[in-house]
Amino acid sequence: MSDVCVFLMHHRKDSGIYNLGSGKARTFNDLVKAVFAALNKPVHIEYIDTPEDIRDTYQYFTEAKMGKLKEIGYGKGFCEPEGGVMNYVSALAKSQ
Repeated sequence: MSDVCVFLMHHRKDSGIYNLGSGKARTFNDLVKAVFAALNKPVHIEYIDTPEDIRDTYQYFTEAKMGKLKEIGYGKGFCEPEGGVMNYVSALAKSQ
């Protein structure tokens, strides 16, 4: 992410929001499994229903649209959630 921040300081053409991500939809299951793997723990997921009061407005599908960032010339890729989670958990463990 710091690479993108430095790039934007020098290349952004307008203000606004720039999405950062792989541009591929992934599930919360993928994210949770990556956390268990990074912690070297067996996967144990308990599911609950989405609360009724947010079901109609909850965003079930997310996928970063990378066009705006690519249009201004950013060409580096982004890591998959598994790699990002592993890096984050490793950094947290070192800071303990």
